[in-house]
Amino acid sequence: MIRLALAYLADRPLTSALNVLLLAISVAMLVLLLQFSSQAEERFERDIAGIDLVVGAKGSPLQLILSSVFHVDSPTGNIPVESIDLLRRDPAVARVVPLALGDNFDGFRIVGTDAGFAGLYDLKLAEGRSFAAPMEAVLGADVARQTGAKLGQKFIGSHGLGDDPQGDQGHDHAPFTTVGILAPSGTVADRLILTSVESVWAVHGIGHDHDHDHDHDHKTGHDHAHGHDHDHHKHHAHDDHDHDHDHAAPSLASPAAPAPLQASGSGLEPEFTALLVTYRNASAAIRLPAMINRQTALQSAVPATETARLIELIGASLAGIKVFAWLLAATGGLAIFVALLAALRAREGDLALLRVMGASRAQVFGTMLLEGVITAAAGAVLGWLAAHGLMALAAARFATLADLGFSPFQFHSGEIALVAGVLGIGALAALIPAIRIYQLDPARVMARSL
Repeated sequence: MIRLALAYLADRPLTSALNVLLLAISVAMLVLLLQFSSQAEERFERDIAGIDLVVGAKGSPLQLILSSVFHVDSPTGNIPVESIDLLRRDPAVARVVPLALGDNFDGFRIVGTDAGFAGLYDLKLAEGRSFAAPMEAVLGADVARQTGAKLGQKFIGSHGLGDDPQGDQGHDHAPFTTVGILAPSGTVADRLILTSVESVWAVHGIGHDHDHDHDHDHKTGHDHAHGHDHDHHKHHAHDDHDHDHDHAAPSLASPAAPAPLQASGSGLEPEFTALLVTYRNASAAIRLPAMINRQTALQSAVPATETARLIELIGASLAGIKVFAWLLAATGGLAIFVALLAALRAREGDLALLRVMGASRAQVFGTMLLEGVITAAAGAVLGWLAAHGLMALAAARFATLADLGFSPFQFHSGEIALVAGVLGIGALAALIPAIRIYQLDPARVMARSL
């Protein structure tokens, strides 16, 4: 019966192809929507884990979250380094991680931070060690894979966040040295280049004093702010020293809390782009954001709140597209119904002859039903393949999708339900024609044909 159903479909190639195309388009749209919404939500949840509050310059709270947590937008501005002391002195705050943004390498953002950043995402090193001296960098897993960078390799950052790498101005005077490569974490850190905030300041010629327990760290940072050629020699010596010191630590994070940073007053004032805050207890969530927004020149934004708002905005837009896609699938089912109903009279003689030759009512009924199911199955498979193919092309073409971690090879359980729904539409569309065939009286049809 399957061969007969396929033969009937091949007998109407144009009609069959159009029906398959209608269903394929609807399935592709639904799969794309499902993958986009589910992957976006999962990625958002992973990237905000461990971050209770983001503090930055006044502006859009959503922009602050997008730029400082997801790294897909421009920052709202910079804030004084003294801001970190205000938060670190608060007993309800467990951790404050500074961020200094502004440069990129090959489209990947260079993030000035401290060892606390690793604790937010439980980052582990696949190779090398953590950054210790200025101009040392640790590459995310995707950065290392896509750029082919190796340990010890130098690279030059460019001004800007990588949205238009061709237009960026390179900092030839201050190359970075790769000292570590992160293991894949499935978070935004995979696509970041991590270094110290002092490195970002030094690249832009900003003087600073870092009150650190190790005298050689202070000296290296200070010398780098005054002369880059001199610092390169110190950098190599420091690299050799720290390689043995940190080699045993598998984690990027250091258990020691970073000390406060103060401006030295020489040259431009050092600033942070944002601060990532983790609470010690729930009471901070009630008091701290309101206090920052009302009593300081800073802005606070709650990642969970802004992410939920973003998902809600995206969801409202996707809902309309989803309704349209299901209407398209219903139209495909209606087209199958009309095509089978129109072909019914032409096939009555063939099917009556089959009955006379011994075919049962169930077999004849199944032949007609199979046509609808096969058409729907072809559309579902074609649409599923098209959706994942389009996702692969989009991820390769649009850097923002890659930054958000969209994968064309991720399978969602909802796709099974979607395909089953489309197969149901095909079976339902063929049901009425199949019932009419089931009720066919072979003797009457044969008599009518004489």
